[in-house]
Amino acid sequence: MNLIQSNIPLHTKNWFGTGGPARFYAEPTTADEFAQALNYAKNNSLEITLLGQGANSLISDAGFDGLLIRPQLDEISFERETAATAYVKADAGVCMDRLIEWCLAHQLSGLEEFSGIPGTVGGSVFINLHYFEFLLSQFLVSAEVIDKSTGEVTTVDQAWFQFGYDYSTLHEQTHYLVSATFKLKSIYPLDIAFAHGRRKEIIRHRASRYPQSGTCGSFFRNFLPHELEQEKTGIKLPYVAYYLDKIGVKGNLSVGKAIVSHQHANMIVCKPGGTSSDIVTLARTMQQKVADQFGIIPQPECQLVGFCEYPFIHGK
Repeated sequence: MNLIQSNIPLHTKNWFGTGGPARFYAEPTTADEFAQALNYAKNNSLEITLLGQGANSLISDAGFDGLLIRPQLDEISFERETAATAYVKADAGVCMDRLIEWCLAHQLSGLEEFSGIPGTVGGSVFINLHYFEFLLSQFLVSAEVIDKSTGEVTTVDQAWFQFGYDYSTLHEQTHYLVSATFKLKSIYPLDIAFAHGRRKEIIRHRASRYPQSGTCGSFFRNFLPHELEQEKTGIKLPYVAYYLDKIGVKGNLSVGKAIVSHQHANMIVCKPGGTSSDIVTLARTMQQKVADQFGIIPQPECQLVGFCEYPFIHGK
């Protein structure tokens, strides 16, 4: 199979199950193939975007008129630092659930805090994956990144990423992740049993609180401090779900095949046959309702692919 394919449907490659085709598409399995794909885009003046499992993405119904790269590099290895710690290196295409299981099988603990969250290592580092008080950046110590313009792979440290809430330097789109190295704890069999139990409980907890398909997870990010200055009732809570609960959209508000989840007011579920347009219209309605009542406008945290213009209501 040729590395570069054309007119590939994307609705089967993201959790919403919506979106049009990619004009060009590649699934590199090595750093060399990754570089070849980047070079193809450069030589043909194509816009580039990356997609992991598509669990945090909304793709335009028109598709993506460029080269969409879906990294399939999938190796995992580790090296012990001391009797108590080890470094685990995982390629960008490795699914987080697979990585967590691999680590526990090798008596390494830490990443199980992110159990049940869909995504690849590449996507998780990109957004600095978080769950309650845990951030992926707390475990990452170094990584290999590939330069968009040259295809050169270099090793960078944790500081290079300038991690923040839902942010890393990878958002600048000048480099892409090839692999990441995490520092984890070596633990004994009894602790491993506890870690497995914690993993199962986290997955059970997430399944009871959140929809498990047809969604991108939390649709809107929490508010930033300066945005709350517009909050006209004086509440000034950063948690967007609070405001969405107050306007009563959970399980009630819908547009076409898209509906606000009955489990969580900040999660949109798209039923089979739905479109990204359904999702956008529903999200804009939610934005407007919050703005009308509280004077602040939620902003999406999912990655937008293929939209020529920003499809949502801009914040103030």
